[in-house]
Amino acid sequence: MRQNFLRLVGATAVFALGLGYARAAVDDYAFQLVQTRIKKGQSFADVRLVHKPDGKLVGDAIIFATRLDMAPDDMESMTSAIALTQSPEPGLYRFKVDLTDEGRWRMSIAAKIQGETGTLQGRLILQATP
Repeated sequence: MRQNFLRLVGATAVFALGLGYARAAVDDYAFQLVQTRIKKGQSFADVRLVHKPDGKLVGDAIIFATRLDMAPDDMESMTSAIALTQSPEPGLYRFKVDLTDEGRWRMSIAAKIQGETGTLQGRLILQATP
């Protein structure tokens, strides 16, 4: 009976440590805007995906959720078009955006990174200028 209890405690500890490691691994990555100010209208927003510990770009992520809204200017319900397009180079993700008004726009991005568990989520702020 005691051996079974010790096995259960040991297995739980290993499982818990594994969960902590997986969570920390996805936190080692970050999205970064190449340019934070973009002219109002249809344009492109380039985003880097960086592995923070070594600064290397990550080019094989799977982007599966995007959203563009004006939440930073208290207008979260005001959304606009955003679409992933052909990447000009590995580690750089290009999005076609339609910034219909001047002001601050929030880009929300979710991605799966090859070889990592969990989902990377990023929220980046663009400034639409005249």
